Amino acid sequence: MILQIFSLPFLAGIASAINLKVSSTGGNASSPLMYGLMFEDINHSGDGGIYAELINNRAFQGSRAFPSTLEPWVPVGNAVFALQNTSIPLSSALPTSINVAPGPLSSHAKIGLLNPGWWGIDVKPQKYTGSFWALGSYKGDFTVKLQSNLTDDVFASVEIPSSCQPGKWVEHKFELEPNLAASNINNTFVIEFEPGSGAVNFNLISLFPPTYKNRPNGNRPELMEALKALNPSFIRMPGGNNMSNETIGPLTQRPGRPGTWGYGNTDGLGLVEYLNWCTDLEVEPLLAVWAGMYLGSDADHILSAEALAPWVDDTLNELEFILGPVSTPYGALRASLGYPEPWALKYVEIGNEDNLYTNGSSTYAAYRFSMFYDAITAAYPNLKIISSTGDYTAVGGSGETATWTDFHTYSRPDTLVSMFDKFDHASREYKTLIGEYAIVQENLDGQLAGVNWDLPKFPQPVWIGAVSEAIWSIGAERNSDAVVGMSYAPGFQNLNSYNWSPDLISFTADVSQTVLSTSWHVINLFSNSRYTSTVPITSDSPLGPAYWVAGTSGEGKYTFKIAIYNATSSVPFNITFEGVAKGASGRLTVLSAPEGLSANMLDGEGVPTEVVAKREVELVAGSAGEFGFELENWEVAVFTT
Repeated sequence: MILQIFSLPFLAGIASAINLKVSSTGGNASSPLMYGLMFEDINHSGDGGIYAELINNRAFQGSRAFPSTLEPWVPVGNAVFALQNTSIPLSSALPTSINVAPGPLSSHAKIGLLNPGWWGIDVKPQKYTGSFWALGSYKGDFTVKLQSNLTDDVFASVEIPSSCQPGKWVEHKFELEPNLAASNINNTFVIEFEPGSGAVNFNLISLFPPTYKNRPNGNRPELMEALKALNPSFIRMPGGNNMSNETIGPLTQRPGRPGTWGYGNTDGLGLVEYLNWCTDLEVEPLLAVWAGMYLGSDADHILSAEALAPWVDDTLNELEFILGPVSTPYGALRASLGYPEPWALKYVEIGNEDNLYTNGSSTYAAYRFSMFYDAITAAYPNLKIISSTGDYTAVGGSGETATWTDFHTYSRPDTLVSMFDKFDHASREYKTLIGEYAIVQENLDGQLAGVNWDLPKFPQPVWIGAVSEAIWSIGAERNSDAVVGMSYAPGFQNLNSYNWSPDLISFTADVSQTVLSTSWHVINLFSNSRYTSTVPITSDSPLGPAYWVAGTSGEGKYTFKIAIYNATSSVPFNITFEGVAKGASGRLTVLSAPEGLSANMLDGEGVPTEVVAKREVELVAGSAGEFGFELENWEVAVFTT
């Protein structure tokens, strides 16, 4: 891929050092910009991704879009499979099960079923917990195993006495603890039993590795740790287009749903799990609720006011479940699930990208936003309500305007840099959340242009994109009294199955292959280098090709962030900070990509690799209290005193 990078007026040489004076007061005294996360189940980032369940198609859920299937289950021995809706279902939500019966050939060998997981199963010396539900008259033992799909190696095996009862579904729980690690992820999960007692029906077959903070029904630790390392403030959930679902209650009561991105969702990762996720990462939940618009611009994709009313009621029930006391119906439901105390919730966004379609924007402003706004604020006046149109055209029924709006931008590097000052003259009365941003396509020769969705996107974030995103972040931080937060999107990419790119973190079933993108490294640096308020900077040089912002966190504690975009030579700096004298110390942290601007997190063979270099330098202030350093083109840096 050829990156067109030397075409626009960002290109400039530096004849001498840039001299900067940073004041201690007089800047933006608002709260620091929040760096957050946006999550939705795209690219199998939930099922088969951060949600730690290892079994693929564990409950044979189906819909019109994605009917129930036996895939990827494989018979063991001479077993014969059939999908069945038994007269006694496991639940009304999970009516379909797999019937495992001995085949016509007489044999005393065990039969059973085998699952390859989500493109493999990573087997390590750790405790795996699992369960399955069985229906039948079987009285022998079940054998549960983790084994290689390539060799005869069995890494762990346990015998489970059958508790089956005729006409009743019975849950069987187990633990597996391998003594050694498998050499690869081409491993399978197996349940076997003696064929003499006839067929057995199985449903909700589950296997979990250890989860983050040992949370039941929880998340993959290394993916959660990658998020925690970003020092996030919030999670915007449940993502852009996956907002309408039934996810409260035990797993047996979750029917799943088609989802938006070409595959069904189990909804094992549901509302409670999202809220626990926020608790575990110590971040604020930013809850998005469905506002009556399906993807599309036709009128039949948008609910009328009359048809929308039950969904407003459903949102109030959801909020009561999260926030209500145990004396309320849904607060009592929450308590019955083991959560007597309400969760913390401050932010609710109405819909997602309702400005993308003509009918969506007009109906959102006409009645859809106000129906939700009025109902929510009447019940929960302290909640911050966010509109999804990126502007302030949506108003409540009494004329109140949402004080926050959600702005999304997917762009090209040159174009995003040209938007550096977008919020310089924005209203300070209203606030903008940058709920989704990313560089998705290369520059066009000599043009500032938007994204052409008919053309290919970057498979993974690239370094030129990460540098331009750093400049976009600096522009947002300079205006943190107008911009309250920002979150890169999407968050995760399963390298075995994805239909959107680029993404922040990529992974496979092999936890050693989790790889952090170029964009992740920039966010990690900036989000972990926060300050209390921005402060003014006096400069003898204009912005570009160097872009900067400064902030203070108390007397003598400064943070200076900078990125270099399309300079023709190295860029020297002399910086003084008010109140910082000769001999004071500071640390310069610099990110670069030695492999070039097209560097991404996969090498030429598709193997995850580190492409972002990080160096740290200790500096001492000179006789006038100045700090001097030099940055190369395409570097991103943070200097702290």
